[in-house]
Amino acid sequence: MRWRGACSARDPAVTDRVLVLDIETLPDLDAGRALLGPDVPDDALRATLGARYARDGQDPTTAFLKPPLHKLVVLGVLRAERDAPDEPWRVSQCIARGTDAFDEPTLLARLDTALSHGPLLVGFNTSGFDVPVLRYRALATGVPMPNLLGLGGRQYTHRYSAAHVDLCDRLSGFRASTPPSLAEACALLGIPAKQGLAGFDVEPTIAAGRMADVTAYCETDLAATWLLWLRWMQATGAMPAEAARDSLAAFATWAERDGRAHLAPAGAAADRLASRGKD
Repeated sequence: MRWRGACSARDPAVTDRVLVLDIETLPDLDAGRALLGPDVPDDALRATLGARYARDGQDPTTAFLKPPLHKLVVLGVLRAERDAPDEPWRVSQCIARGTDAFDEPTLLARLDTALSHGPLLVGFNTSGFDVPVLRYRALATGVPMPNLLGLGGRQYTHRYSAAHVDLCDRLSGFRASTPPSLAEACALLGIPAKQGLAGFDVEPTIAAGRMADVTAYCETDLAATWLLWLRWMQATGAMPAEAARDSLAAFATWAERDGRAHLAPAGAAADRLASRGKD
């Protein structure tokens, strides 16, 4: 499947578009060295950086760093569209690409181009992590991202914006209750998520030269987030139940035709969810 960095001209028959976003990152050790100073040895840099954020008893080399200390290594998008508010959604693309295929500035620029037509942005913890990381990476690389970050865009960076649905925020009432993980939220619906890899596995997996495993992992997260969003739309009444079921069924058909093995479990889950409630 080819990465489409730019959206084609707007089809006048299409009234709605969604872009589901997920990123994978690595520690930015260059930023870490600038923060900690030049006297930290290379082999100790990651541990020294992680020690600032490690919990009691945690191996500092596994500590999760703050967003400014991450760099983008995989960018994933799922694109979908529909022709009218009561019509089902159809997925046109679900793809992740890493810095083995495109350098980081190119990934950033392609994402901003993909947002140029103003799709609804959907993700899980995107307000808390993905969008902040992208903001810092635009700052670090000098890549303009006016459609994501600019005042003339759709206000994707505003936490309560209608243009950006962070399902982690929405499901927890904007953190009024304990926020779920993606795997926990998806377990409620029998949607497979975080199987095989998890976020803390990304760093060692890439270090082992298995970038393809990380891009596949990102694509499974995109699929899980998409299915979760469809049920959220149904639960809130923003989508008629029949249109939601048809959208789930359309994804199941798309995943089967697409043929990627790592997306097959999400396709099967979509098929099960689409079948519930039918006569």
